[in-house]
Amino acid sequence: MEQKQVEKPAHSGQSAQSGQSESVIGLEVHVQLDAQSKLFCRCSTDYRNNAPNHNVCVTCTSHPGAKPWGVNESAIKNVVKIALALGCKLKVGEPIFIQRKHYFYPDLASGYQRTSKPFATGGELLGVGITEVHLEEDPGNYELKKGLVDFNRSGIPLIEIVTDPDMTTPSQAREFLEEISAILDYLNAVSSEPGSMRVDANFSIRGHPRAEVKNINSFKGVYTALTFEHSRHLNMIKNNLPLFLETRHFDEAKGSTITLRRKETVDDYRYFPDPDVPPIVLTKEFIDAVRKELPELPREKRERFVKSYKILPEEAFAICLEKLLADAFEKVGKKIKPQLAAGFFRGVLRKQLNYRTLSFRDSQLTPDVLVELLSLVEGNQVTEKVGEQLLIAVLEKKASSPKKFAQEHGLIGVADKSELEPIVDKVIAVNPKPVKDFLAGEGKALHFLAGIVMKQTHGKADPAQVQAMLKKKIK
Repeated sequence: MEQKQVEKPAHSGQSAQSGQSESVIGLEVHVQLDAQSKLFCRCSTDYRNNAPNHNVCVTCTSHPGAKPWGVNESAIKNVVKIALALGCKLKVGEPIFIQRKHYFYPDLASGYQRTSKPFATGGELLGVGITEVHLEEDPGNYELKKGLVDFNRSGIPLIEIVTDPDMTTPSQAREFLEEISAILDYLNAVSSEPGSMRVDANFSIRGHPRAEVKNINSFKGVYTALTFEHSRHLNMIKNNLPLFLETRHFDEAKGSTITLRRKETVDDYRYFPDPDVPPIVLTKEFIDAVRKELPELPREKRERFVKSYKILPEEAFAICLEKLLADAFEKVGKKIKPQLAAGFFRGVLRKQLNYRTLSFRDSQLTPDVLVELLSLVEGNQVTEKVGEQLLIAVLEKKASSPKKFAQEHGLIGVADKSELEPIVDKVIAVNPKPVKDFLAGEGKALHFLAGIVMKQTHGKADPAQVQAMLKKKIK
């Protein structure tokens, strides 16, 4: 759907002045819904595991005379669930028409895409308004460089969430996407397959025409594309070059965008109700039944974690971005000191998962393994540094038991002062330049020396104690 945003006349060439360089950002988030079959036929939604153009029928490839079978009820239910979670006002008792949105592209066999009128409007998330929530069908997949079309994806049910243009920085947009992704994860209403979420990002400098960057497949990509557009728009304005409504493509490899075409308007799509699909009517009873199924959402869970477990808000935020991670923390926090567990989950665990581009779900970690690992740290049997080594061993399938791995590799035990002192003395003696640099005020030199000590103790020393000993002996 078209995002509602006030635009100035094209070919604006005003110079950027105070108050006129503010970014205006709105997002259109498209996510494949959790469903067993496509939106208008019975073809499976498990299209990734099939050969190209195998997971299709006459309906989802728009053969002449083929008609929709109806509308997938589970997709409707999931759209309602998501709209409720976003605080939107659902349309009750009114006919919601499925429309034909006309455009011509190789991945669209019929020459139009079926998309609904809004199911709901007027929600809010992190201070960003939700303009509309729609149900629509996914088009096929077109490989532009190869000129190949695969219709396996054609007809997969999608939800489209359109925001108000309330965001002003790429960081704010990324934070919004992280939060909405967490909500969708908690609801168990969308596909968990990679690439099931795509984002169209609308960007402008206030008072100037906007550009829409299409089909960005990652949160990092959204941040990069918006950062590039901000710089591009400011340079255009600074150099008195014309800006105009346009659609652009994001090149992830280069971190830049390129123009595709002038931006279409609503009239260009020639919307009209699809005569082959009856309108959808949501009843109060249906909505109330869905509302009862809503789980505790990320915002509510964060507030409870801070209150119940006495952890920091930023720790709760990081932990609650993924439901299974939050569930694991709750189980671990009942057996390990919650503050220790929260620091580990937010810091070491998320760092190692992010490094491997893993979700907690895909990591195959269990609360029992994390309890075993953190028990060693809590009992002062290993340092936090060694605790991270044990986590890495488990993630890389080198160990199933952190305690057994620590015992087999001599990692149990924490170095005391009597053990550390000769190592520290030796490190100072054989590294005169870093010592001199530290005395001259170079703080990084101390970290360098501490790293050598930590390496020689196999991580069994307390980093704070090592640094304190180095400072005292050097000075």
